Amino acid sequence: MFQPIVPADGLVGWRFLQRTYDAQFAAFSQSTSLQKDTDYFLNKISEVSSAEELVSDRRLLTVALGAFGLENDISNRYFIRKVLEEGTASNDTLAMRLSDTRYREISDAFGFGPSARPFSNQTGFAENIVARFQASSFEVAAGDQNGALRIALYAQRELPELAARDASTDTKWFTILGDPPMRELFERALNLPRSIGQIDIDQQLGVFKDRAAIVFGSDNLSQFRDPEAVEDAITKFIVRDQLNTFNASLSGASIALTLLQR
Repeated sequence: MFQPIVPADGLVGWRFLQRTYDAQFAAFSQSTSLQKDTDYFLNKISEVSSAEELVSDRRLLTVALGAFGLENDISNRYFIRKVLEEGTASNDTLAMRLSDTRYREISDAFGFGPSARPFSNQTGFAENIVARFQASSFEVAAGDQNGALRIALYAQRELPELAARDASTDTKWFTILGDPPMRELFERALNLPRSIGQIDIDQQLGVFKDRAAIVFGSDNLSQFRDPEAVEDAITKFIVRDQLNTFNASLSGASIALTLLQR
């Protein structure tokens, strides 16, 4: 399988990936193994009418989960079946009780809930899931070169869509707080400690909004409908990530030097 080419870490690597994205993504999408998975999904998903049928077919489930960045759940079939079958109509459902909002997204996307109609045989459904799967798979592959790049690519794809939603500012922020890749991007970009996740969720919301107002000039996430605003957030994230890596290496070197001097 084609692997993304990233010649350097940090902003240099990110800028290069941006300049070459179209060509690299095209080559990646044409990889034999990826093509087999997507062709299989396109041909078979319309025959699936229940969550049980989906989770029983590992190849279909691979694409379905990968499209939402949940590929690590491939062996958790019962768990995913519950997420899909219960839907999101009630706050008591599994998807709604989980902090990771991607489970709500996949449940809504497939429509296997008790009060919903499956979307698997509707026009354009398969193509949309496959497009998400290809994009997410490329992000995973880029992340194998540099973990920050996976998050940056994910945010570049998802953040404008979130910003454009017809929802309140707080609702959008709660979505970010419950989306692990997006949360990590904003934590780093806003220079917040990971330990912030240990405080009450409403307090977290206040901290994120206050920091966003300082760093971005506003806590209104609608600003990220602008590609330049998205790029600014990603740049701040990558710079902070690179600084953290540099500081960690310096700390490790200092410890090693201290031990050698004893």
